[in-house]
Amino acid sequence: MATVADPEVATRDEPADPTGTSKRTDIQGLRAIAVALVVVYHLAPTTLTGGFVGVDVFFVVSGFLITSHLLLRRPSRPRHLLEFWGRRIRRLLPASLLVLLLTLVATRLVAPVTQWDVTARQSAAAATYWVNWLLASDSVDYLAAAAAPSPVQHFWSLSVEEQFYLGWPVLVLLLGQLAVITRVAGSLPRLRLLVLAGLGLVVALSLAWSVHLTDTDPARAYFVTTTRIWELGLGGLVAGFVVLREPPGRRLPPPVAAGAAWLGVAAIVTSGVAYSGATPFPGWQALVPVGGTALVLGAAAGTQIWSPGRILALPPLQWLGDISYSVYLWHWPLIVLVPAVSGDHLGALDKTAIVVATLVLAALTKRYVEDAFRTPAWSRRLARTYVLGAAAMAVVLAASALLVVNLHAREDAARRALARAQHSDDPCFGAGALVASRQCPPSQGDPVPAPVLAALDRSAAYQGSAGHRDCFASVPAYRTVRCVFGDRTAERTVVLVGNSHAGQWVPALHRIGRQQHWRVVTYLSSQCAMSDVRQQFETSEQATACLDWVHRVTAQVSAARPDLVVLANRVSLTAEGVDDLAHSAAPYEQGYEQVLRTWADQRLPVVVLRDTPAPGDGDVASVPDCLASNGDDFAACSGPRVDWVPVDPTVAAVAALDSPAVRLVDLNDHICGPAVCQAVVGGVVVYFDGSHLTATYNRTLSPFLEPHLVAAMDRRP
Repeated sequence: MATVADPEVATRDEPADPTGTSKRTDIQGLRAIAVALVVVYHLAPTTLTGGFVGVDVFFVVSGFLITSHLLLRRPSRPRHLLEFWGRRIRRLLPASLLVLLLTLVATRLVAPVTQWDVTARQSAAAATYWVNWLLASDSVDYLAAAAAPSPVQHFWSLSVEEQFYLGWPVLVLLLGQLAVITRVAGSLPRLRLLVLAGLGLVVALSLAWSVHLTDTDPARAYFVTTTRIWELGLGGLVAGFVVLREPPGRRLPPPVAAGAAWLGVAAIVTSGVAYSGATPFPGWQALVPVGGTALVLGAAAGTQIWSPGRILALPPLQWLGDISYSVYLWHWPLIVLVPAVSGDHLGALDKTAIVVATLVLAALTKRYVEDAFRTPAWSRRLARTYVLGAAAMAVVLAASALLVVNLHAREDAARRALARAQHSDDPCFGAGALVASRQCPPSQGDPVPAPVLAALDRSAAYQGSAGHRDCFASVPAYRTVRCVFGDRTAERTVVLVGNSHAGQWVPALHRIGRQQHWRVVTYLSSQCAMSDVRQQFETSEQATACLDWVHRVTAQVSAARPDLVVLANRVSLTAEGVDDLAHSAAPYEQGYEQVLRTWADQRLPVVVLRDTPAPGDGDVASVPDCLASNGDDFAACSGPRVDWVPVDPTVAAVAALDSPAVRLVDLNDHICGPAVCQAVVGGVVVYFDGSHLTATYNRTLSPFLEPHLVAAMDRRP
């Protein structure tokens, strides 16, 4: 998901021509186009699939205006840097911190409690301008990446810009000092060469890193500053050529300038229409919108009749460009939070209301907040700027902390309720309620774990508890990770293999292992299914790493010769070269059959657990979020079994193999009823997201799983 922060401006956000005094209306027009791209993309992503390039347009404009300002008023001592940063504080912090604070309040009032933690964490990171790194870290976490977006995650781009504003002036200052040391300051051509060479080196290094990381780790590459600096830096290079060119004020011939500007606008629009979420980004693909923006800025075509500047100078675009920063700040929290009031999905009326509210709030924020802190009186009070900026940040941090404290109090109460329920010896608790002979009543009252805790109710393989580190191999390298559960000193060993849908069985297997005196060893991965088939990851390197992990683990399990192998998987990626999951079933089946045959030939007993139902395959993206939003209306978070139970290629693979060493175990009748899969069964929340079983519910499945494992181990071929 792409978002946009407002670009820096020279003095009072009036984008002037660095070569003269005329206002650059084309820059305001570019801002309007950029923010329109982003807003339309967020409201209708299938209509404008590449609207996320709006952020790249803003980055280039930011770099252009910042560098123009720095080159015209080059900092030569620390005081100049403090003054520059003070202007940025006055320009950006009042509006952004106000929106963060009000978003935290709105989250507390209307958002489901399950979203409080991520909103509080990201708000604190956004207030201190490092939320892009937090999002980069979460993006490579399979479970975190699948979570619902927070209403403040759009601040990632503002964090990138603030980090640019922090380091770029220092670079310009150092280049100026280098010019003095090398005695080139008095020679404009040599000074220009030195400055542009220094800026160009940073741009080249960042672009190279962006291409590399986008190819190898695209989820992280999208957010980190190091892959984005070149976009702002390219705008800086354009500014360097404009400001430092000889003779001063020289322009391109009007026809050439107009042609370049039209080409630039075409590049921006084309990328907005043609790009999509499948486009590797940023990488070299970002050169199209970035280069297009640089062309418009460098051309400075003006408003001649043959120039796109006439269109960019239209009053509606100028007005939208003027308020673009506040439009950006307000639109995303409204998109995320309005459904908490109006319903799960945004309809046409909701989207229209969001656009109107965004424009009204943006106009008010521009006039009464942004402009209020850019007066001459504020400009003369540098110390006051820093003190009040820090105080405002502290207010947002305190509000984030209060939300977390409130959340933790609810979680503690939920843990106490869960502990009481687990020690009740109720035969209808959890999966036991689906045993027909017990005639258990429907679930009523407060479920356990409560929704606020259900999202955290994962096995120790995720949590790293009881001395365990993260037990999942993950992108980009898929290094082998091995963890031990159950009775660690036992002689008999059960190996659990697969992706996160194997990891969800750790609570049940740990309990069974302690009771049966089995040592449970896990070889788990995030997303990578244990099938000998190339899976369609974001990069070829990740696909290769996954397949290598499958081969490596298959061999290691064979070499270890455990007493029992348990295999479970969810297929969430298409097979390489196949368009959809339905047509991927056959390649996955063949890949599973190959793995299972390897173990069967070694005479290892194998139990294949049929994949469990997934609410996300229906229309419930997150069961805890749904329950938190719908109170005791559990039926609103349930769905037809036919929609939730996925097609599992392991079923066909086991049948095709037809080996006495390999048997299929299907426990889905202990998770769903004959026709409906409930979100709450026997008073227990079944899922901690839209796919994975809670640890609590999984433990209640252990009495139904244990006989199958015992039988498989006792009948070892």
